[in-house]
Amino acid sequence: MIEIFTTNIQDKAQAKAIQRILKNSFMELKINFDLENSNNTYPCGHSIMRVEGRIIIPESIITIINNQGFKCEILEDKICINKQNYDRILGRSF
Repeated sequence: MIEIFTTNIQDKAQAKAIQRILKNSFMELKINFDLENSNNTYPCGHSIMRVEGRIIIPESIITIINNQGFKCEILEDKICINKQNYDRILGRSF
């Protein structure tokens, strides 16, 4: 199972600290971060945390990260469509 989260963790030191804390509670999980998009303020700028394991309890992970002073949410499955693409999908032209 894989779960993807957005966070406001901004640098490698913060990510490593969170990884250590989460590993203490969930030793079997593989956790990694993508910090590429963390330059803007959250939620527009965010980092991605990928968690992999047999059993993942998202609520517990979110609570642990929030208790460390960071924001964390499950990344929703959604497709962002701008108006031009939306009109093209619907067959409209202006």
